[in-house]
Amino acid sequence: MALIAVVTATLVTIRVLEPEGWPIGFFVPPARAARELLLGIGFAVLLIGTCDVLLMFVAHVRHFRHGGLPWLELALVFMPAAFHEELAFRGYLFQKLRSWNRGAAFAFSSLLFALLHLGNSSVTALAVVNIALAGILLALAWERYERLWFPIGIHLAWNILSGPVLGYPVSGYAPQSTLFETTERGAAWITGGSFGIEGSVFIAVVEIAAIGWLGYHPRRIPSKESTTP
Repeated sequence: MALIAVVTATLVTIRVLEPEGWPIGFFVPPARAARELLLGIGFAVLLIGTCDVLLMFVAHVRHFRHGGLPWLELALVFMPAAFHEELAFRGYLFQKLRSWNRGAAFAFSSLLFALLHLGNSSVTALAVVNIALAGILLALAWERYERLWFPIGIHLAWNILSGPVLGYPVSGYAPQSTLFETTERGAAWITGGSFGIEGSVFIAVVEIAAIGWLGYHPRRIPSKESTTP
């Protein structure tokens, strides 16, 4: 329902405010979309994998074969959530603000993205900071190609790998079934506690490194190409 709502709002807003159209960065050739989606998935696997390895050494995190992937939940919860949140937070509003002021767009979208999670179960101040950092990272991911597929890939793989695969809660949400069961020892600010890996100080380290890398490297395409529908 949230995905349908944000798609409808986006289409109506663009139709009213941008009669000549707006290159939202979603409708691109399938090969290009697939390539950027896979790059995002690979990037998220690297980030979550790095954090998980750090937690194995510091918090004695261990993964044991548990059940299996919750395929219906993946289709009805995790996949729509990634598309919904990227379209909502890196879609038209963010892109329009960025065309006026890049810093304001990054600050507003990342803060709003973090505030959206304040009502989540077991949320902490560190978790809110980490989610704000994730908002900056995803904004930079959009900026990399000025399209949505790269951040969608990151967001989707981030949630699925940390939750249904590795067995951590995802922003306080516990999947119905997981491929692995995770055990850990240590303070919540180290392990993330019942909020999940996004509540860990190590994810902040990983996010800051990723932000630095994405921010340092120039965009991969000329601006005029990014406006091609």
